Amino acid sequence: MPALNTIPVDKLVRLIGTPKAPTIIDVRTDDDFAAEPRFIPGAVRRPWADVAGWAAEYRGKSIVVACAQGHKLSQGAAAWLRQEGADADALDGGVRAWIDAGHPLIPEAVLPARNPQGRTVWVTRARPKVDRIACPWLIRRFVDPNAMFLFVAPGEVVGVAERFGGAPFDIEGDGITWSHDGERCTFDVMLEGFGLSEVQPLAHLALIVRGADTGRPEIVPEAAGLVAMSLGLSRMYADDLEQLEAGMLLYDAFYRWCRDATGETHDWVSHQPKGARTKPVTA
Repeated sequence: MPALNTIPVDKLVRLIGTPKAPTIIDVRTDDDFAAEPRFIPGAVRRPWADVAGWAAEYRGKSIVVACAQGHKLSQGAAAWLRQEGADADALDGGVRAWIDAGHPLIPEAVLPARNPQGRTVWVTRARPKVDRIACPWLIRRFVDPNAMFLFVAPGEVVGVAERFGGAPFDIEGDGITWSHDGERCTFDVMLEGFGLSEVQPLAHLALIVRGADTGRPEIVPEAAGLVAMSLGLSRMYADDLEQLEAGMLLYDAFYRWCRDATGETHDWVSHQPKGARTKPVTA
């Protein structure tokens, strides 16, 4: 049974990737992080010793604090956050419990350096369709909830990324890490690079994105639907950031379908527990 004011790993893993996921704050010491330089999906590192200076930023928010073992650092930081008006719990067992349960961690080394506000910056071509909405969704839901996305003219992507400290993605060129690789689209490449390719709902979603983005809707039936919806969004929104916000809901729905509803059919009872199903009334 979890201790008071803690959240178990199995509950947190169900929240990550959803719009209502808590903010995850990693307060491991520098030595602990150096020993394991990866973090729980969506987590941001903050120094535990400076909690008095940053705790007020999270007033009114739902927070999960993680340290190496789930003891004094996360317990103390969570208590401080509650004092500042946050709804804060410590992760039961800390990062070690997360690893022992077999859940993925995001390597810090693959991410662009965070800007002074603690946000990663990503740069891609304007007028997105599939990959350039799917990848930002993946980053915001599993890597950096506060990530910034700069949509610019194709010829300026690399230069903007260099000048503004961002990572270019979904564009061809020498030295571009995040782009198509053979038959794989950028979403596939990011899943592998972030260490998330073994997460089954994301792997299933990757098939849909790949089929839609590479003109192969025969890969899975849902790919054709994603093409249609993506093109529809691109016609509805002239502003790329507005389109991204609308697309977030689209991919939230696809992810939850991949995670929870692939076995459900469209009828009157498929969503109900078996014991609650009744036969249809006939004349």
